[in-house]
Amino acid sequence: MAKLTQFYGTGRRKSSVARVYLRPGNGGITVNKQPMDTYFNRESIKLILSQPLVLTGTTEDFDILVNVKGGGKAGQAGAIRLGISRALCESNPDHRPALKAGGFLTRDARKVERKKYGQPGARKRFQFSKR
Repeated sequence: MAKLTQFYGTGRRKSSVARVYLRPGNGGITVNKQPMDTYFNRESIKLILSQPLVLTGTTEDFDILVNVKGGGKAGQAGAIRLGISRALCESNPDHRPALKAGGFLTRDARKVERKKYGQPGARKRFQFSKR
């Protein structure tokens, strides 16, 4: 039985986690068993997903299967972009310098800051009164 060639990358952003699988194909992107166009309805998010593929010139080389959970659509798109970039590096290590220069291999560590006790929010304070 022939072994299926597949490359894997994990991406995280805010509270979203994406598992990305690259398989040789013709450029289809499937997110949570749905076509990318039905799962993501904003064009800006679709552009974010395709950035690593356009940079490396591999838009028509791979079919991309994505399982993503947590967070909102923008955070999920950032997680998928990182997962695609990592999987592209696994498929061909020559892509790494271009992806690194483009900033696609950097994990965005920004998260929502937790609310502290005795305050109404993470940074906001109750109004000060002298008396």
